[in-house]
Order: sequence, then C-alpha cells, then structure tokens
Amino acid sequence: MQAMKRNFTWLLISLSIFLLPACNTATPENYFDRAVLNCNMMMGFASDGQQRELDQPSVKLVEGTKDQTAPMKRKEVIEQKIAYLDEAYAKIKNLQETDDTKEMLHASIALYDYVLPVYKSEYTQLAKLYDEGASSQQIASFSKSISDKYFAGFEDRFNKLTAAGKPYAAKHNIKVNWGVKTSP
Repeated sequence: MQAMKRNFTWLLISLSIFLLPACNTATPENYFDRAVLNCNMMMGFASDGQQRELDQPSVKLVEGTKDQTAPMKRKEVIEQKIAYLDEAYAKIKNLQETDDTKEMLHASIALYDYVLPVYKSEYTQLAKLYDEGASSQQIASFSKSISDKYFAGFEDRFNKLTAAGKPYAAKHNIKVNWGVKTSP
C-alpha cells in the first residue's frame, strides 16, 4: 500500500513537470493575435476614428429594462477602451519572449506604452468635456491637440509593429489581410 502511494505521488509529480510548462506555451497564432491583432482596437487613436466614437457613443441597456437603451457616457466609452487595452497589454507582457517573437513583442509593448497613458489622461479629459456639455469648439480644439501631439508617434509605432508582424505571420503561415491603413 505504501509503495502504491509512493508510485502515485511520483506519477503526479512527473505529470506536473511535463504538463505545467505546456500550459504556459503559447502558439505562434496566440503570440500574433495578442501582440498584433489586438492592437486593431487602437485604430482611430489620435484621429477621426476616435473622435467619431466619442461623437456618437454606443448605447447601453437602461438598468432594469430589457429593451430600452440610452447613449453611454463618454467616460464609460473611454473606461471600456482602457480596460480592454490594459487586459490585452497584461497578456502581452505575460508572453515569454523568444528570439522569434522579440521584435514583435517589443513593438507591441512600445505601442501600448505610448497609447495607454493618452487614454488615461487626455482622452479621459476629453470624455469629461463631452459629458459636462462643453462647447463643440472646445471639444474640437482639445481633440485636435491630441491628434496633433500623438498621431505621428502612434502611426510610427503601429507601422513598426506591422513591419515586425508581417514576417512573423509569413514564417508561421498565419493568414492575415494587411489592407488596413492607419492614415486619416
């Protein structure tokens, strides 16, 4: 009986040694999806796309109803974007860097490092202007200042990520439609 328990214990330890590392191994598709494709949520950053999203926010169900909707507050729109990007960013940072993924991961992290602080500061301030009923001139001016200050840096980082992602996708036979443009 004692020998059987000992054998069972060794079996569990052996399985753990082999299975635990496998749980943390992402496939090339996982790396690509997290590092490159998730960045599509940033499209429109510091350009007309983000402005349209704030001009015409999504709707949400009115609490306690099943069919009545109301526009989201702009603060909620930005908070949802931040929450999604924070979660995606954490997943990228948890990926193990390899020689094969290094350039792509660094480019993706650089893009998140550039974009997230702007959402947490300037875009949060812009959402507040909307929600507090600021004039359209004040909103347009603030939005333009974000675009003027950040669009070129975003485009540069996004293009570097794309340049790193293309050969990675090709090497791993990941089919991607690269026809998206980042210019307004």
